[in-house]
Amino acid sequence: MSGFLNKLKRKRLARRPIPEKWLTILEESVPFYPRISGEMRRRFLETLKIFIWEKYFIGAGGMVITDEVRVVIAACAVRLVLHLDLSYYDRLSEIVVYPYVYRHLDEEVAILGEARNWGTVVLSWPAVLQGLASPKNGHETATHEFAHVLDRADGVFDGTPKLRARADYRPWAEIMSRHYLGLQKGDPIDGRVLRQYGATNEAEFFAVATESYFERPQLMKELIPDLYAELQAFYGGDPALQESRYSGSASSDSQYV
Repeated sequence: MSGFLNKLKRKRLARRPIPEKWLTILEESVPFYPRISGEMRRRFLETLKIFIWEKYFIGAGGMVITDEVRVVIAACAVRLVLHLDLSYYDRLSEIVVYPYVYRHLDEEVAILGEARNWGTVVLSWPAVLQGLASPKNGHETATHEFAHVLDRADGVFDGTPKLRARADYRPWAEIMSRHYLGLQKGDPIDGRVLRQYGATNEAEFFAVATESYFERPQLMKELIPDLYAELQAFYGGDPALQESRYSGSASSDSQYV
């Protein structure tokens, strides 16, 4: 679909009211949602409903796709592009959801999720819920896989999404490479902030760094400030500031505004 027709379609979808049930699901099942307020909440809800109505959610392995499944997964996706644009997900057409941790027929490794070249994200629903239930451990399956989709928006999985300006690519490459190699070499500071899985390749490093940016923003900002600043320049917002504001509350999840 052309960009012009896509914009027209999204404008029509944006005018449709969001179902009240979805708001209840957000309040009850998405830990970071209640702290999004004002204009950013309006933008979040508008983007969320367009995402849900635009993408295909497909159950696999006996999974039943409910409103909760759609809303929770869409919320994780939308958080990443709240300061970007929904066009970063133009290549994504469908989200396949399993009711369990699954395996490929020819592999023994359990899979929590994956982003594929041809416009599909596959997720384990229990893994999605577990990631949201533990918002400080730097491991959030849905965030990880949607970060891969952003990475692929420029045509390839290489750890470098479509940045805001041409001048951004050199510092991005320098900073990402430094900490990717640091993680590979066992640097204790990088290892404290980032999961070791990020040392697999550049694409996995970007996805793992994205998880920590949203889940451990204060820790990243304190220990790896250059990486935090680089991700902030791309994603926008200031999740470390929000985390500090709510650090004294009963639930101190990292936030994104």
